[in-house]
Amino acid sequence: MTKPRRTPLLSVIVPVYNERRTIDLLLEKVRAVPIDKEIIVVDGASEDGTVDILRKQMKVAGTRVILQKERRGRGNALKVGIRAARGKYIIFQDADLELDPNDYPALLEPLLQGKADVVFGSRLLRGKPNMTFLQYWGNKVINWSVNILYAPELKGAWLTDVETCYQVFKRDAFRHFTIGNNHFAFTVELTVRLILAGYRIAEIPISYFPRGKAEGKKIYWGDGIASLWTLLRIRIFN
Repeated sequence: MTKPRRTPLLSVIVPVYNERRTIDLLLEKVRAVPIDKEIIVVDGASEDGTVDILRKQMKVAGTRVILQKERRGRGNALKVGIRAARGKYIIFQDADLELDPNDYPALLEPLLQGKADVVFGSRLLRGKPNMTFLQYWGNKVINWSVNILYAPELKGAWLTDVETCYQVFKRDAFRHFTIGNNHFAFTVELTVRLILAGYRIAEIPISYFPRGKAEGKKIYWGDGIASLWTLLRIRIFN
């Protein structure tokens, strides 16, 4: 008789590309959080030795590793992870140590209490974070654009950090729409799809430890342009 697959409370999806310096420590931090969870790592054809590390990590109980043969983008990695997930809830976790997995319990609390359908961890609710000028104001422009373009669906709510990595929602929610973006604009498209689907979104403050390009940060100004185009395209043509 086949044993039924366990349904963990939380699926932690970790998209990875060239994160040799931080992936071991990140997975250690995720495992230390006292929550019933599974970890799904999706590597986008890393070239810096990350794959060798992940081949060892996939032997650890509760961790699944998906090795893509070519780089397809962060958004694609997240979609692959979502399809593989078994948890009731899903959270995204970048491998760069900018965000702290110890925030997971607080992020889940509004969902478990029925106060929200989706929870975003905001880097901006505690004041201006230590971002570069372009990163900070780029985030502001994206936030304003979402809040203005989708004001009817938000019904008075005002989101402060729509490009956050920490977006937590029920796995079943992803069955109600499809995401076209395979790169960084995936995040804002997911935000908009959740808004249009009528999900109640709550935000809570999270810890944030930014890194720069010298430390491997991969987002560029072109990603902001792609996000703005995504917001306009869906608003006009949806």
